[in-house]
Amino acid sequence: MTEQRSDIPSEGGRPERAQPRLYEREAAMQAARQAIDTLRVRYDADGVELGSLLLYSGKAGMGKTSMLQEIRALAGREGLTVLSGRAFEQRVNEPFHLLRQLLLSELLALPAEQRDLVLGEWRPMAGPALGLVPPSGEDLDPQSVRAGLNYVMTQLAVRRAPLVMLVDDLQWADQESLVWLEELAVRCPELPMLLAIAWRTGELPDHMQTFRSLVAATSHRHLEFQGLTPAGTARLVLTAFPEAEDSFNRQVWAVTDGNPFLVNALIAKIRESGIDPVHENVRLLHDLAAEAQGMDREYWLRKLSTNTLQFAQAAAMLGSEILPRLATRIAGIPPTAAADAIADLRRHQVLTGPADGPLEFVHPLLATSIYKSIRPMTRTAMHGKAAVELENAGRPLVESSRHLLETHPDADREVVAKLRRAAREHLAVGAPEAAVRCLERALTEPPEDEDRAQVIYELACATLLTDPIATVNQLRLALDTPGLSDELRVDATFRLSEVLAHSGQLGEATELTLAEAQRTEPGPARVRLEVAHFIWAAFQRDEADGPGRSARLAVLAAGQHGDDVNARAARALRAWDLTLQGGSAAEVQTLLDSALEDGRLPEGLGWTSNPWGLELPGIIGLTHIYTDRLNRAEELFEEANWAFGVAGWEGGHLGFAHFLMGLAKFRRGALAEAEVDLRNALRIARRLGPGLPLQWDAVGVLADTLLARGRVEEAWKLAADHDFAPPYHPTVMVLPDAATLHGKLLLAQHDREAAVRVLRGVGEQLSARGWHNTLWAPWAANLALALLPDRPEEARELAAWNVERARAFGVGSAIGSALRMQAAVLEGQSAVELLTESVAVLGTSPAGYEHACALVDLGAALRRTGRLAEAAEQLQQGMELAVVCNADGLVTRARHELNASGLRPSRLRSAGRDGLSRAEWRVAELTVSGLGPAEIARRLDVPEPLIHRRIAAVYRKTGSSPEGLAAALGLQGKGPDTP
Repeated sequence: MTEQRSDIPSEGGRPERAQPRLYEREAAMQAARQAIDTLRVRYDADGVELGSLLLYSGKAGMGKTSMLQEIRALAGREGLTVLSGRAFEQRVNEPFHLLRQLLLSELLALPAEQRDLVLGEWRPMAGPALGLVPPSGEDLDPQSVRAGLNYVMTQLAVRRAPLVMLVDDLQWADQESLVWLEELAVRCPELPMLLAIAWRTGELPDHMQTFRSLVAATSHRHLEFQGLTPAGTARLVLTAFPEAEDSFNRQVWAVTDGNPFLVNALIAKIRESGIDPVHENVRLLHDLAAEAQGMDREYWLRKLSTNTLQFAQAAAMLGSEILPRLATRIAGIPPTAAADAIADLRRHQVLTGPADGPLEFVHPLLATSIYKSIRPMTRTAMHGKAAVELENAGRPLVESSRHLLETHPDADREVVAKLRRAAREHLAVGAPEAAVRCLERALTEPPEDEDRAQVIYELACATLLTDPIATVNQLRLALDTPGLSDELRVDATFRLSEVLAHSGQLGEATELTLAEAQRTEPGPARVRLEVAHFIWAAFQRDEADGPGRSARLAVLAAGQHGDDVNARAARALRAWDLTLQGGSAAEVQTLLDSALEDGRLPEGLGWTSNPWGLELPGIIGLTHIYTDRLNRAEELFEEANWAFGVAGWEGGHLGFAHFLMGLAKFRRGALAEAEVDLRNALRIARRLGPGLPLQWDAVGVLADTLLARGRVEEAWKLAADHDFAPPYHPTVMVLPDAATLHGKLLLAQHDREAAVRVLRGVGEQLSARGWHNTLWAPWAANLALALLPDRPEEARELAAWNVERARAFGVGSAIGSALRMQAAVLEGQSAVELLTESVAVLGTSPAGYEHACALVDLGAALRRTGRLAEAAEQLQQGMELAVVCNADGLVTRARHELNASGLRPSRLRSAGRDGLSRAEWRVAELTVSGLGPAEIARRLDVPEPLIHRRIAAVYRKTGSSPEGLAAALGLQGKGPDTP
């Protein structure tokens, strides 16, 4: 509510216009004046960190509301914008009720174009919660909604600055507004606003831990209001009865404990009874105070006429913003009687506001006492009547549903239908907990037998974001209850499998989807379940029949000939499975291209809009990474970051996107950038809780990145701090293979014996699954290094086998890396030849760090054979590339090799990851046109080795392989003579 619209009544029992005096609240008033003055002065001086928080607590009637009223008056005199709202006990189950009081009228007062700017791109998310935009029907994620509301609040605060926001009776705030206000209170100092919040002592909900921490902090002013002193009470009594005797005043304080509201109520009772405020009547005060405090049914029956009490009770049903016509219909009295009742209630200072509304209770204690004065059976009936009248008045179901929750179950099919519609509306504004209340109440009505399973399913979907355990139980119950349609059965099965998988129960998720697929008739529904089955199977740590699963997946993918999402998903899964097998990269890329649309995720397979969750686009991105399409992978993960940001998914989804981006950058050799992304992923994983697969993923690749940067001890400590050792996650596969990474760490620590044990086990396990990808799990190459000192022949056989597998896969970085590792177990000219080929192959891949390693290794091998000039050239190139990759350990090694050769390193040239030189662009254009290095060298009249170096720089900087270079540079269709 804005300054112009709302009334916050005083704790003293009078409407705001009376401007009651606050007794013994001088310190609070001084703090408020100082906060407002500071806000205004700093804002006028273009200061930063302008905002502040004032917190008031105390028992009911202690003057908190009057304090907020004084702040509003102070702010109004200074010309500040004031927003205010009060939570009501009867509206605690109405989502975003308090939020709308605070913001809606101010937003509606803005010109349309300004309002559009305030909402911005968050209009679809924040608009429904604010009541500005009709719900679209799509379920909104609560985090997304809060992110949108935070954006709106920031924009509004800036445009209406300086701003004062007043929140009363926070203890009764609806859950949705409460969570948003907690976040606002935390970031309040960043905004040009003063936020003042009042609540009743001891009545804050238990889950408000963030707000409780704020209350405990010393950086904000928190005042706990106590009762008036005897002197303060006497001053209040003397205002009403100047002739009151001291003993009388003292007894008023004693029987009210100095509570300002009760003192005023007792003063009204004294006036009503006609007794004189003298010592002889002190004995009467105890009974009068008890009667004034009681305010039970008998009290109101004596005080009000029947019609007036009925109207007051109907008003109590509504709680706030009471429309007289609506209350009249709920009360069931004639309009003339209602008009008399309003006048009577205003005279008795029960209601305030204009006669034609909206009306408000002068104090929440009055609303509570009148509501409780309604007999239980009558109260239930009145809630039912209120629900009907609100709906007839055109109010949304989110408003009337709170009344339906209070009615008795009566097997009323219409009530069930209304509660289900209300639940859908709640979900469409981002209030799943409110939806759960409606659906739980619908089940107790109960629904018809044929509808029961669907209601249970809807309840399970509503609890998905708040209570995964309840979701699992409800989905199982829905599947076991007769009446679920075939379509919903598929949805329920997939949702159940998703919750199980994300809870670490991948085996159960895999079996569930397979069993349901087998009982489903052939068609799209069955394919969807089969795809889900293969997704969960792909992420299992252990598998009994990997080759058999791969064969079944191949049959499924081959049978999908269309371009619907099911067919595309099946082909994407087959591409990933082939990648893990180390199958033909050409076939992998063909499958993947057929799953995509012009290289991008097609409609229906987006990060936030596909039937299988983030795992499917994640699998597509991983396939790009391990087939040297790093530019496409990074584009895909940038899209994920954007999509999750817009959706407000700042938890595991965003963490997974950071991890994938870090992995792609690590593969490209952008090690410093990779470290940043991986640390962000790890930070999010820690925040979400221990033992999550995301934490294992991030730790493994981050440790590998640190090894590549030459920080071996730091990598080992990171792994030790996070228990990165067997058995890792009990059910979920770590990305990439965790045991291989652990073996690599052991090898870096020179623990060859332990490394051999670990890496042999990896080889046996992965071979049993039919997985032979030398990039995903380079166990054979590392095992060869570990075996070399003691078993050189076995080491060489393993290294040769590793090269064979890499060549069969056909990915440049895999072949080049395998050749480099094979050279490490050989000597002399054999090593030089392998490294020469490795450098050439890696020069056509985007794997910058691997290319740098191969160059340095080749330079070292050439030095050992006495070819110093050639060695210097390779070492210098390798060192320059290592600098670009931020591979400090490799730079140091290259320097040592040059020094050992008696050569002095040339001045290092650091190339940025983006932006090719003019010469590199020309070579790139000619390469795209189809010319080979020799022809390009002839045409440009430069040495061929220089062309090879420039081509390698192009691939590294673009993150592309030869097949994707044209697309990466936008050079499609350009001929060799294009300038």
